[in-house]
Amino acid sequence: MLVTPVNRGKANTQDENTGNPDKPGSLADDQWNSSEWAAADQKIEIQEDAGELYEHFHFVVDKKQSPLRIDKYLMAKIENASRNRIQNSAHAGNILVNGIVIKPNYKVKPRDVISIVLAFPPRDTEVYPENIPVSIVYEDADILIVNKAPGMVVHPGHGNFTGTLQNALLYHLQLTNPGDPDAKPFLVHRIDKDTSGIMLIAKNELAQTKIAKQFFDHTIDRTYVALVWGNIDHDEGTIDANIGRDIRNRLIQAVYDDPEKGRHAVTHYHVLERFGYVTLVECRLETGRTHQIRVHFRHIGHPLFNDDSYGGAEILKGTTFTRYRQFVQNSFKMIPRQALHAKSLGFIHPSTREFIHFDSEYPEDLQSVVEKWRHYSIHQNLDNSSNSEL
Repeated sequence: MLVTPVNRGKANTQDENTGNPDKPGSLADDQWNSSEWAAADQKIEIQEDAGELYEHFHFVVDKKQSPLRIDKYLMAKIENASRNRIQNSAHAGNILVNGIVIKPNYKVKPRDVISIVLAFPPRDTEVYPENIPVSIVYEDADILIVNKAPGMVVHPGHGNFTGTLQNALLYHLQLTNPGDPDAKPFLVHRIDKDTSGIMLIAKNELAQTKIAKQFFDHTIDRTYVALVWGNIDHDEGTIDANIGRDIRNRLIQAVYDDPEKGRHAVTHYHVLERFGYVTLVECRLETGRTHQIRVHFRHIGHPLFNDDSYGGAEILKGTTFTRYRQFVQNSFKMIPRQALHAKSLGFIHPSTREFIHFDSEYPEDLQSVVEKWRHYSIHQNLDNSSNSEL
């Protein structure tokens, strides 16, 4: 769900107390006209339909507002926001007043401009622990790093109420923390069911809130590896194209020139290997929209290999020979999903405040199909400029 993205372009002028986090600078009434104040009064960004899970709220305090603790003010403004959620956000440094981080006991003043990032609230769906094997790369008191297998849904919903990563992690945490009712996974992002790779999970709400702010600020370092159709023209590049839900098929995304129809999305890539008719690329996400890599590469004419939703499950490049067609069909069987893997993840640890980075090996299906294409391109002596259409 998305309601009016936040406008970060509005300048503000702060008073002589702006250096003191307890006394944020205020905005004079004459800085914005009445229509600007009305437009800015409340803006909400709920980043739940994409791979990142957070809520961002932006408020301008009414000019007749009497002094009130900010947690009480926000509880009245944000539906179903508990005091604990708001105070966790304050302790995490996620509440800004006039651009300055404030303390939980700050009292709002007329025309204060408030921005708050909250971790996404727990879902209504009841989650039950299930003994499902899951690859845990790292664990401490605050976080889990998981290498998700392809084919596993991240959380229950939309017909997948069991067998999810969340069910598996709930079982693991209850097993390792017996008698602790708060032992549960707190999601901060997700990847597609048929995408494999590294995921970050919080183990408490404060850690979840701190990590959510990093996703909001786009400071998480994420790399993916994808096998795409065709021989990409340049060794590296950037795809900058708005993404929104496809109006003809609500299950997939599409690129839109109109920013009202799609949200800003940026994918950086560079070529790892060329195999003539397909290319292995590394992608670095600047934003985290739903199906971002998949829809971006379809947009530039290079759908992901065997991506049925975005046109990659057909033979798009190569020859018309029967042997070649059989080779590709066999390759599809080796990796019966889109050829996409979340390879690495780097972020600031919520407690130590140190930057940590996790990497992963290719999963077996992706490794096998890459080796198959590598052997084919060498055996066929394909030059890397080959980009023929069938």
